[in-house]
Amino acid sequence: MAAPLPYSAACRLLHAAEEEARRRGCTQMSVASFSFQAPEFYRRNGYVDTGRREGIPGGHVDHHFWKSLVTDPAAALRVVALVELPEAEGDRRYEDTVLGLLGRHGGRLERRLRTGDGHTEVHLIRFDTRDGYDAFLADPERVALRAALGDAAPAARVLEVHEV
Repeated sequence: MAAPLPYSAACRLLHAAEEEARRRGCTQMSVASFSFQAPEFYRRNGYVDTGRREGIPGGHVDHHFWKSLVTDPAAALRVVALVELPEAEGDRRYEDTVLGLLGRHGGRLERRLRTGDGHTEVHLIRFDTRDGYDAFLADPERVALRAALGDAAPAARVLEVHEV
């Protein structure tokens, strides 16, 4: 087994890979690392956790990460939306439609989970910038959809979150 690269050499290699990806027109990177490898290395280099798979032999975890190659990771904003869904299944189209607008504003749905009773969804959303989040909230199509539903619109509690 080869000795691991010194931290500075690993950083240079990762940054060279990111630059080559940019040169080829890529706008994002996605990587994976087992818990016994380098998950902290990726976090320190601006990658955000997007998923994990437990149950790897030996008690390990398979971590998945993502990084935008076109925006400053320090400017990114993550929010969790706790959405109380209406009783009528047809009214749930609102969430599908509104989540489809995220890309217009540098937003990306990282996780969408629904409770077992089907009445609540949890959305983990990442925006490249706070301005993107503000633009999403003011998006005329989103505002019009919400107004059309009136009191039947889903109720949401939005929390700004960060890695710990």
